[in-house]
Amino acid sequence: MIVVAGKSGQVAQSLIEVASDRTLALTAMGRPELDLLDAATTARAVRACTPTAIVNAAAYTAVDQAESDEATATSINADGAAMLAEIAHSLGVPFIHFSTDYVFDGTKTGPYVETDAVGPTGAYGRSKLAGEVAVMRANPNAIILRTAWVFSPFGKNFLKTMAALSSRDTLSVVADQFGNPTYAPDIATAILDVLTALEGAVPTPSQAGIYHLAGNNDTSWHGFATEIFDVLAAMGNHTPDVKAIATADYPTPAIRPSNSRLDCTKISQAFGIKMPDWQESTQHCIKRLSQMGELG
Repeated sequence: MIVVAGKSGQVAQSLIEVASDRTLALTAMGRPELDLLDAATTARAVRACTPTAIVNAAAYTAVDQAESDEATATSINADGAAMLAEIAHSLGVPFIHFSTDYVFDGTKTGPYVETDAVGPTGAYGRSKLAGEVAVMRANPNAIILRTAWVFSPFGKNFLKTMAALSSRDTLSVVADQFGNPTYAPDIATAILDVLTALEGAVPTPSQAGIYHLAGNNDTSWHGFATEIFDVLAAMGNHTPDVKAIATADYPTPAIRPSNSRLDCTKISQAFGIKMPDWQESTQHCIKRLSQMGELG
């Protein structure tokens, strides 16, 4: 039984679906039965499932709110993650944990590789970096997947926000932040492929550690929005004129990295994982939203 910490998030929801398609035994748990702020309750819930693997898809992800609530973000993203990692280590089962592009300061000119120096610029990034350190300390066999710009048919995300605003005549979107849009079902597929490759065994020292996992190719938020509206327009939907603006024109409490591009060569070499182009996945997501009747 694969146990997923987190139940309502984009990755957790995608894992539930992809595992079902593959007829894999998987259970996703959230509050109240699994609460990363409650170690005893969480440990009982996870151990009761007799897991064959544990995937931590639960996190404090409110980037701007974390600026005024860093203690809670750290408790969940570092202490709670380490607790799950320790449980997996004690049970001798694989553990996969998620981190983020926000561990970098965004000043590098090219895509980040796993060994690049970290330097988060905000509370959320600091909490996730603390989580990486705590997880590897609690479980040296853990696999940490840094991802970025996640979108899906589930929950709240940039693609769904843009689709909801498609009836406007004009829209302003930041054009000087760059990254890899990443489709949550593609993440779920990659996770299950990694677990399949491990065949139930904990990762070897050469397999454990940090990997980047993000959609193939990169763009700006403006470029992402333009692609979304191009797909919607091809389906006959009204779309706005998208104006490019600078980050300075759209201030937020937390500083976003100007460069979030992630190089995913390492996971390709280690596990044969090749993520789809984000443009292709954008089309899949919009088609899915249309089938769900969520395009308005």
